[in-house]
Amino acid sequence: MPTLVLFSAYALFAIAAGACFVVQGVANSRLSAGLNSAYWAAFFSYLGGTIVMLAVIAVTRTPWPAGALARAPGLAWTGGFWGAVYVVAIILLMPRFGAATLIALLVAGQMLAALLFDNFGALGLPQHPPDARHLAG
Repeated sequence: MPTLVLFSAYALFAIAAGACFVVQGVANSRLSAGLNSAYWAAFFSYLGGTIVMLAVIAVTRTPWPAGALARAPGLAWTGGFWGAVYVVAIILLMPRFGAATLIALLVAGQMLAALLFDNFGALGLPQHPPDARHLAG
């Protein structure tokens, strides 16, 4: 597959994932209102995601990562924690800010963190000091 076509396919996938992110935030916010609890809404969101991922693993017949579990560094196991903070923040803030403002603020935080992580090579990432291309983004 030509590089431009592959890049375009991946870019469209990223755009679709971004749209799913907004739908997830709205759905979780509505669930929070219905359950009267942001924390139970986040729990059920993760439970649903876990069920979907178990189905994907079963359908794709992905083997259990036996030896790899022990080789993963400690930080690698904290993704669920950071994701939970993110999901709860969206659930609590979506009704207060609205989707567009909240997503803009989240993207601003992501971009600032990404620039810092790239610049300093934080958490084991390769170091990529910002240049005009990074700053334009």
